[in-house]
Amino acid sequence: MASAPISPQRITDDLDRLLEVLPEAVRSALGSAEAREQLLEVVLDLGRIPEARYPGRAVPLGANPIERSDLAAVVEQLGTFGGDNRAGIERTLHRISAIRNRSGDVVGLTCRVGRAVFGTVAMVRDLMDSGQSLLLMGRPGVGKTTALREIARVLADELDKRVVVIDTSNEIAGDGDIPHPAIGRARRMQVTRPELQHQVMIEAVENHMPEVIVIDEIGTELEAQAARTIAERGVMLVATAHGNELANLVKNPTLSDLVGGIESVTLGDEEARRRRTQKTVLERAAEPTFPMAVEMHSRDSWLVHRDVARTVDLLLRGQLPRPQVRQLDDQGRLQLSEPLAPKASPRPSPAAAPVRRIQEPAGVSAQPNLALRPLPDPEASPPTETPSAPLHLFNAGLSEPLIDQAIRSRRLPVQLVEAVEEADVVLAARQQLGQRPELRRRAQDAGLPILVIKADTLPQIQRGLERLLQRREDRPEATTGAARPAGASSRDDALEALEECRLAVEQVVLPQGQPVELLPRTEAIRRMQAELAARYQLTSAEFGSGSQLRLRLFPR
Repeated sequence: MASAPISPQRITDDLDRLLEVLPEAVRSALGSAEAREQLLEVVLDLGRIPEARYPGRAVPLGANPIERSDLAAVVEQLGTFGGDNRAGIERTLHRISAIRNRSGDVVGLTCRVGRAVFGTVAMVRDLMDSGQSLLLMGRPGVGKTTALREIARVLADELDKRVVVIDTSNEIAGDGDIPHPAIGRARRMQVTRPELQHQVMIEAVENHMPEVIVIDEIGTELEAQAARTIAERGVMLVATAHGNELANLVKNPTLSDLVGGIESVTLGDEEARRRRTQKTVLERAAEPTFPMAVEMHSRDSWLVHRDVARTVDLLLRGQLPRPQVRQLDDQGRLQLSEPLAPKASPRPSPAAAPVRRIQEPAGVSAQPNLALRPLPDPEASPPTETPSAPLHLFNAGLSEPLIDQAIRSRRLPVQLVEAVEEADVVLAARQQLGQRPELRRRAQDAGLPILVIKADTLPQIQRGLERLLQRREDRPEATTGAARPAGASSRDDALEALEECRLAVEQVVLPQGQPVELLPRTEAIRRMQAELAARYQLTSAEFGSGSQLRLRLFPR
């Protein structure tokens, strides 16, 4: 979906002010307009040739190495370096960071170009109207601070909000006591030392009655706690955090509270059986401090999570979130790609098996759009099949979240147990098993098979679980559960499999254009499912191995 063209971005950088403080040779090398285009930073290291850095490349400036006098001349023209070894040029957005030796002398400078880009907020302009807190994420240099600066200006000037910017390193509003015009009418509070940022955040709320607090680089636990305190007082937060995506914050123990935090929960036996998982699982501890989040993959490509709580829940369950993709094309149009969600449909019959969504693999060609021939419904709904007993697995030192993810993603009939004596099999990594000889003796005394995998990774664990299940199927004496007559069982399985395939085609593949992975079936039933898919002019392919061979259906 494309929107109308947004206003063109206007960039101001005051680059001449930065070049004035640099050595003469460096200033001459950057004199042309081509040399200044997309310049990110200039690096001055003692005894080395100065370097200009651009996106994806670095260019040497001149042939003479930097001397101590060059560094001293630059430092004399700058403001005072703070506790984070950063300084600036008054009323500009440029940032100069120092590298010091063990004696405290400056031996290197990183001169980063600060730009005010008016118009970047158009990517998330609609989110500003909601009044909900917003978190920006992305790798260093992707433009988080630039976007933060523009958001502060729009909130203050266009939405008439009382905005206070917490400017720890003077990077948002520039150096000096007068803020840079890029933040509009927003007020700026400076921080004397970086470790006091959380105190200034609370001070801003208590003393200045803001409606919006803007913070750059939340990076400590105290700052995360202060952000939650501010959000619970009804103040809107707009902040940045280092991390390429939301999953990075979920795994970060220091910052995970920003997205709700994670806690280990012990389930009851009945709930664990219902979820088909082990008794100890990871769940979100609280509501996120930031209900909305943006992943900035580049300056023109952002992923928007409108419901951070739901995204975190999906990640903890081993499922992929579906953020909205926002991109600017060559004509300046904002392209919105909405996530594909399941459409409302009548509740399927008890015979219908659940389907799993997957990403379409590369190389699958689309089929021509031909008319469909309707498929009659099955003659009767098959009776509910008695489920086979789960395979009781003892985990010998592997990652329980990875095992849980493997079980849930493949829907394997496996249940973790806490004691070797309660298990049917033992799964261990080669290194872990060698460090626990008593575990090997207990398993041998109980007559339990031990499967040793090479590494504690998700693919290795998935293959290991499938091999254990295949071994159990190959041993008739290990199979439990009520038996049915062979003819009735075969007929019921075929009807159930065909109904599963039909529902997948008619409810997901055709209307939503999404590939679907069916449940594992026998070779004869997979062949019937493939023939059924062909009647709908759809392609299919087999994936998996052993008892986990299954069919994937692909859209046209």
